[in-house]
Amino acid sequence: MTRASLDKQPHEVASMFDDVAAKYDLTNDVLSLGQTRLWRKAVAHAVDARPGERILDLAAGTATSSLPFAEAGATVVPCDFSLGMLREGKRRHPELPLTAGDATRLPFADGVFDAVTISFGLRNVQDTDAALRELLRVTRPGGRVVICEFSHPTWAPFRTVYSEYLMRALPPVATAVSSNPDAYVYLADSIRAWPDQPALAARLKSAGWSGVAWRNLTGGIVALHRGVRA
Repeated sequence: MTRASLDKQPHEVASMFDDVAAKYDLTNDVLSLGQTRLWRKAVAHAVDARPGERILDLAAGTATSSLPFAEAGATVVPCDFSLGMLREGKRRHPELPLTAGDATRLPFADGVFDAVTISFGLRNVQDTDAALRELLRVTRPGGRVVICEFSHPTWAPFRTVYSEYLMRALPPVATAVSSNPDAYVYLADSIRAWPDQPALAARLKSAGWSGVAWRNLTGGIVALHRGVRA
């Protein structure tokens, strides 16, 4: 299995990420022209982790995204359903408590986290609404959620150029740098199929999150959605 389909069968998606774990961070840096580092900084700023807080970093992959929270003095739990990603993450960051878990059935008690975050993983979950409800369940009252996900560029001409990049330029670039270029064809398809900023905000509200808002990054290629558990 090298490429998942857009019905997002969990075993297919997990297998796909297992295949690309070793070069995943490098490939993302190349394909995003270095923007992934800026996006991670924006997520860290939005989460605003503080010493003593408990942070869930869902779809953490190799745990690169978890490091800013640990450096801020918080207790961070990197969680992912790809065992290949977790093994690579544990090799790189043995000090972090990497945990296997399904976003729709998280292995945590109710209300245990001060903040929950997921970057570039929500669109790979089979049941988005169930995942948003699970994130709410494990967050304490007054706690916060930050979602960083590919979205829809706000300027129409740029949106056309971006769509062409995803479908034409991304596959050959992925072939040059990735251990599994077919996986990035799926990722491009999943980005194109993902709902826009207002639609994701509406799903957050439907899941029970309050104070939902979003901020566009890189012209709307990526959006940061935020919410609070009442």
